[in-house]
Amino acid sequence: MKSRENKIVAVSFVGVLGNLLLVGIKMTIGLIAGAASIISDAINNLTDALSSVITMVGTKLSTKRPNKKHPFGYGRIEYMTSMIIAALILFAGGTAVYESIVSLVRGDTPSYDNVALIVISVAILIKASLGVYFRIRGKQLDSEPLKDSGMDALMDVLLSVSTLVAALVSRFSSVHLEGYFGIAIGLFIIRAGIGAMAKAISSILGERMDDQQSRAIKAEICAHPQVKGAYDLIINSYGPNKKIGSVHVEVDDHLTAKEIQLLEREIQTFCYQQHGIIMTIGVYATNNSDPFDVAAREKLMSFVKENKHILQMHGFYVEQQEKRMSFDLVIDFEEKDPERLVASIKAKMEKEYPDYIVIVALDQDFSS
Repeated sequence: MKSRENKIVAVSFVGVLGNLLLVGIKMTIGLIAGAASIISDAINNLTDALSSVITMVGTKLSTKRPNKKHPFGYGRIEYMTSMIIAALILFAGGTAVYESIVSLVRGDTPSYDNVALIVISVAILIKASLGVYFRIRGKQLDSEPLKDSGMDALMDVLLSVSTLVAALVSRFSSVHLEGYFGIAIGLFIIRAGIGAMAKAISSILGERMDDQQSRAIKAEICAHPQVKGAYDLIINSYGPNKKIGSVHVEVDDHLTAKEIQLLEREIQTFCYQQHGIIMTIGVYATNNSDPFDVAAREKLMSFVKENKHILQMHGFYVEQQEKRMSFDLVIDFEEKDPERLVASIKAKMEKEYPDYIVIVALDQDFSS
């Protein structure tokens, strides 16, 4: 069975051949008909072929083995590939607008014969097939570059359809609309390119993990009888098939080191086998039986509930002999001064328990 990378390369190779075929067809018809829009469309197909080549190269580079300098591997090259393809989409849209404006200024009046119209129609069918093929395979292989190439191809179909409509109108009347159609579709392509670029940049910056997946992972971890809660789930993506994360689990403080290690191993194995995530497990100890601890937790929760920007309190633990209590607070991103909010909760607990040292950790709202 072919690997994911080999399948992506194979799909991209089909794209190269298909687009080069379209370049030859459209360039020939464009030169014969004297239609600037068809010639610019042929150039656009040439950039599409380049997009497929870039996808092939980027996919191969992304499979390089990790090394000392880049221990997380090269998977994020696929996100950079998406940026380059988005730039080519923007270039194609800009070129379409420019060529259409030039055509209007020059007052071009292209002529189309029946053969040209048939060839343009066939080219539209080929391009639409490529676009749908790229989108389907991109989703199946979880490849953003392939999905972007598919979107680019479908945008090209719109441009080609507008060219065909304008050609039909020009063929049977004295009205020439291809310049205006070219501008409208070119602007539409530019908009799509901006969206693709924004998505690629967002992936490189690092995105919040899917809420449904986050809740599912935590629920599955909490299903273990020794786990009282799962918190601080963080997932970092180093490519479509490489995710590294961490999570804290809350367990009774009477568990032995051996029991905790076995629990960690079980959770790590599950996370990798079920979700493909290399997970690091941290541990919070809890004591739900001591009356003083229970009362202190309830008092803290009363303070927490007073502020809507505190999403969660966890990791609460009291060390009575050392006179110390600690806990974490998750603050939402709408709070302008999270440090001040944490300090206010800390001060309230210190006032309530003056003999205790209160330690508070501020957590980011990384996942639901």
